[in-house]
Amino acid sequence: MQLSKRLVAALVSILTVILMAAMASAGGAEVTQGDLEPFAGGIGTYDGLAGSAQMVRTASGQTIVTVTVTGLQAGAIYGSHVHAQSCADGDAGGHYSFGFPVPGGAHASGSEIWPGPFTANPAGNAQGKATVGAVAGPAAVSVVIHAPDGAKIACADLA
Repeated sequence: MQLSKRLVAALVSILTVILMAAMASAGGAEVTQGDLEPFAGGIGTYDGLAGSAQMVRTASGQTIVTVTVTGLQAGAIYGSHVHAQSCADGDAGGHYSFGFPVPGGAHASGSEIWPGPFTANPAGNAQGKATVGAVAGPAAVSVVIHAPDGAKIACADLA
């Protein structure tokens, strides 16, 4: 009995060291990013819209999403959300959700990642950021920018 407890403890220690070494060698974070592309709803009013989005899944258990956008209407407030489909798949479908509340999570459920709302400055530029206390799963694949009326105007696939 004593030998098996020591053997299990030794195996757990070895596996822990291997796992920690693997995380350290990988830098401990996964970074995905993409450039914003207009949706049909953004063509016309937002012809000059450009920007990018980035998602960092940290080794410490957080997800950090940043969005930088140009070509917006000065002073207008825009929404931005992580979505669960690619931009070309049904205009990115619906919002990504953890399925349970997370620290820093948005929406009434506290289970979503919203790097907005943000307000465009006088030059039409804006930045948004969200940090949540959980690592987004593989279904978090895009970031969508919504016009003040809620229409989807741009999207960035995160790769």
